[in-house]
Amino acid sequence: MSSINQSRRRLFSRKKSDAVHLPWVKGDIAFTDECTRCDKCISACETNIIIKGDGGFPEVNFSIDECTFCKKCVEACPEPLFIQTDEAPWAIAASIQNTCMAYQGIWCQSCKDACDERAISFTMAVGKAPQPSIDTDACTGCGACVAPCPSDAILIKQ
Repeated sequence: MSSINQSRRRLFSRKKSDAVHLPWVKGDIAFTDECTRCDKCISACETNIIIKGDGGFPEVNFSIDECTFCKKCVEACPEPLFIQTDEAPWAIAASIQNTCMAYQGIWCQSCKDACDERAISFTMAVGKAPQPSIDTDACTGCGACVAPCPSDAILIKQ
């Protein structure tokens, strides 16, 4: 099976729980009640990670790129959907799944190389590939580690 077909299959098999809302969205509102689906946030996103999700509502897709926390989505939105941007953008962090190549004995540290916050580290182990771990306190949830992962082993979740 080609990688394009696998990629399309993953796209259409995404679970609703995998959807990531935009940074700084108020937690006390029903996003789908307040968002008008005007797509201004999609157009404003400098890394093009905001896509039309279920029902046409915007959501973040880290398989495209990372969130740079530029705040352009917040500035472009005409609705009162967002909290003050001096607060943490969201309560999400990366997690490593069992499909990680290091767990299969293959030396790979692409996620660590992509992480500017140095939240991902690898521990050397005798007779094994170095094993990954994520410091969730240091992880900003930017998603920089997701796209470079060759085995789609990193999820950003709450």
